[in-house]
Amino acid sequence: MDDTPAHGDPEQAERAQQAKHAEHAERAYPQHWEADVLLRDGGTARIRPITPDDADRLVEFYSEVSDQSKYFRFFAPYPRLSDRDVRRFTHHDYVNRVGLAAVVRDRFIATVRYDRIDPAGRPADAATGAAEAEVAFLVQDAHQGRGVASALLEHIAAVARERGIRRFAAEVLPENRKMIKVFTDAGYTQRRSFADGVVHLEFDLEPTEASLAVMRAREHRAEARSVQRLLAPRSVAVVGASRDPAAVGRTLLRDLLASGFPGPVYAVNSAAPPGTEVDGLPVHRSVREVPGPVDLAVIAVPASAVPDTVADCGAHGVQGLVVVTAGYAETGLDGREQQRALVRRARAAGMRVVGPNAFGLINTAAEAPLNASLAPLLPGAGGFGLFSQSGAIGAALLESVHHRAIGVSTFASVGNRADVSGNDLLQYWEEDPATRIVLLYLESFGNPRKFTRIARRIAAAKPVVVIKGGRHTGSVPPGHAVPATATALRDATVDTLFQQAGVVRVDTITELFDTGELLAYQPLPPGDRIAIIGNSDSLGLLTHDACLSAGLRPRTPVDLTTAATGDHFRIALATALDDPAVDAVITVAIPPIGTPGFPGSTLFGSTEGDPELTSDAPAIAEALSEATDRAAAAGKPLLLAHLALADLPDRLRRRDAAGIAQPGTVPAYPAPERAVRALTHAVHYAAWRRAAEAAETSARVPELDRIDEAAARARVEAALATRTAAAAQTQSGARITLDDDAAAALLADYGIDVVRALPAPDEDTAVRAAAELGYPVALKATAGHLRHRPDLGSVRLDLTGEAELRRAHREMAALLGGHAQSRPVVQPMAARGVDTVVSASVDPAVGAILSFGLSGAPAELLGDVAHRLLPATDRDAAELVREVRAAPLLFGWRGADPVDTDALEELLLRVSRLVDDLPEVASVELEPVVVAPRGLTVLAARVRVAPLPARSDLGPRSMSTL
Repeated sequence: MDDTPAHGDPEQAERAQQAKHAEHAERAYPQHWEADVLLRDGGTARIRPITPDDADRLVEFYSEVSDQSKYFRFFAPYPRLSDRDVRRFTHHDYVNRVGLAAVVRDRFIATVRYDRIDPAGRPADAATGAAEAEVAFLVQDAHQGRGVASALLEHIAAVARERGIRRFAAEVLPENRKMIKVFTDAGYTQRRSFADGVVHLEFDLEPTEASLAVMRAREHRAEARSVQRLLAPRSVAVVGASRDPAAVGRTLLRDLLASGFPGPVYAVNSAAPPGTEVDGLPVHRSVREVPGPVDLAVIAVPASAVPDTVADCGAHGVQGLVVVTAGYAETGLDGREQQRALVRRARAAGMRVVGPNAFGLINTAAEAPLNASLAPLLPGAGGFGLFSQSGAIGAALLESVHHRAIGVSTFASVGNRADVSGNDLLQYWEEDPATRIVLLYLESFGNPRKFTRIARRIAAAKPVVVIKGGRHTGSVPPGHAVPATATALRDATVDTLFQQAGVVRVDTITELFDTGELLAYQPLPPGDRIAIIGNSDSLGLLTHDACLSAGLRPRTPVDLTTAATGDHFRIALATALDDPAVDAVITVAIPPIGTPGFPGSTLFGSTEGDPELTSDAPAIAEALSEATDRAAAAGKPLLLAHLALADLPDRLRRRDAAGIAQPGTVPAYPAPERAVRALTHAVHYAAWRRAAEAAETSARVPELDRIDEAAARARVEAALATRTAAAAQTQSGARITLDDDAAAALLADYGIDVVRALPAPDEDTAVRAAAELGYPVALKATAGHLRHRPDLGSVRLDLTGEAELRRAHREMAALLGGHAQSRPVVQPMAARGVDTVVSASVDPAVGAILSFGLSGAPAELLGDVAHRLLPATDRDAAELVREVRAAPLLFGWRGADPVDTDALEELLLRVSRLVDDLPEVASVELEPVVVAPRGLTVLAARVRVAPLPARSDLGPRSMSTL
């Protein structure tokens, strides 16, 4: 097998290239092209530009390539590289000639190279405008099939686009089918021809939906596989295992052995005397001395000893590390640099890192149980996948798992999250058949945009329930590897991410498991119509009130009275579950006390031996257990809220042979509000699932008329090109506010008309402006502190003539003092309606966000604003308009005429299209937008532009280097 196309005689090409580029000095080394990547099998490699210092590496690499691969590369036998070859392949100008290498353990495993050519195929220079390059690969035979060439293609394509190359050409021998497949599977638009026994391929480098889909599918497979290698190792070494029973390393070793891990386990301690044994295992002084292969190393040594330990692991071929050791980024800047060095060393050797400061990993699979964590017990096997960034919260999650008898598929608590992250675990859990539901505790996001993309895909099939710490502080815990753009992520933005991704957000660990159990054990509710049945009128009313407060639609509770028997429950539950107007059933139960007509007579006395005063929990449990099968058949969840029936929840659990709760269990809650909160989350999640399924066929980004993208792009480029000298000296990401005319012209290119506003610094100018615009007019102050503040006297409406306009101008000047500083304008009157605000802005961490609210107090004071990530679909626009709490004002509240929401939704889509098409548009704010019964009017607009931001989620695959 070979992943390499050939591109002709190297000697001839070299002479032409030398003649063309003799005058060019080599450019500065482009360090930003360096990247760590995951390969198809889950291993890591570093991609970087080739330099003159790589001559020996190149020669060694070439010597290990098979003759067949060399033949495929050069179309002829080519046993060795000449000195001229070595120089040509290691000396580049990084513009017209670029070479990249994939490196593992400081050795080349693959190379790729492009040479810029003109239309005739001759060597060319960027100055000539040549936008095509010839590309060629060579992959060491031992590493073929790992996806190295695909990763190199993504990175060399990104490099080429940066250097103005828009198209690649490659010549491949027909028998080199696997290399042809690398190109054809990449998803780029391509052309193929066959002549002189060679397949000629040309493909455009502009990313397409197909190429992005291919890249993300490869990313998913590689990340899932890398986690699978960590969770299912064939052998494990515990580094730092000592004879001290209280030592962390000894604890890890003891718990690993107790978990029943079936593969070889090795104890390692550099200070152990020869012949030392721990827990019946010989102790090795170094991982290098371990007699067999090691897939996973659990490291519990002082931070000062970690670098040497990582080097030993890399040299021995270890695939992954769990670093329990603390003392890294959580301690400050020096620790952060040590943490970065740790990750660099590990990845350079092909290893992934869990931690540092990690609690560890757990896998309950029967064929390969693994407890590589600080948890003393291995949980039972089941469908819950658990992730925590915090070790303390991770321990609390496992305690809840034990208390509730919940089965776990896998668990990861990754500490500082320097390498392996929640996104990696999500990729794994998506494919893992043992995981039916995902529970996450997050304190920060490394890549929010990627999290949203992955979580949305998973949530379409498996529930994802999340606690996000720092809701109000917005701070990131010490030690977390987070880009600067993600540290200031607003909680409203996090809510938007979760909402669009179908993630269920909860506030407490209790709520996490309350919701998780309902989603794991019961069907998703088809709607929000709730039946409440029980033997306590008071508890039923509390449940009813909680449902109303949560926005559900409960029926009047059915009170079976405290005298209810199991048969009463059985009949009532069957009736409710069979009712097509019921979507979920909450059973409420208290212990039956006293006799009918004499409740509570012995409330505080002994009931032992009195059948009338003993809890009827067994009969109620039997009725509920029978009803759960009916509920499953009807596709409706059944849950219980109870008081003082401590034994009832246990009776409602369906267990496997190990005592772990299984689907069909009736979730039981010791308070009605807990039951209702869990059910509310399930109702919303089910609604999202239905909408997501419908969106696959119905939601769309509609085509819109009156759009001139080319003209708009030219306006933005002109604005950025003509920045003032002061603006040019600011940081590259600084935003520039367009003047009103430029903003209106840009919006007009997307079919958004802004009503004209003419300056009116004095009375005479105001009168002339009104004559030009036509009466009636409005007089408004536009200074930033007065904009949209009629309460401060900054607006006068319905001015029908000159005298009225002059009087209003004088009154405003007297009220506002320095009138010219208020920048008054005259504007035509708009039709009466509801004032709204439509905006879009680019968040560096998550991308562009579209927002909608009602202007004034609802949005500014109460925060009543709805958000969606771009690009927005027609469904998104419709939901935005209806999602704000003040939405009834748009739909005829208290007898008012409903406004033109169709026009409002179209405006939202136009703003979405503008910001999505032109990433240089940093923000658009339209306020007020007056929505009338027919049509709408945009009265003011502000547009800001900025240099093109980096779109990391759209570039070639790479691992975080934070």
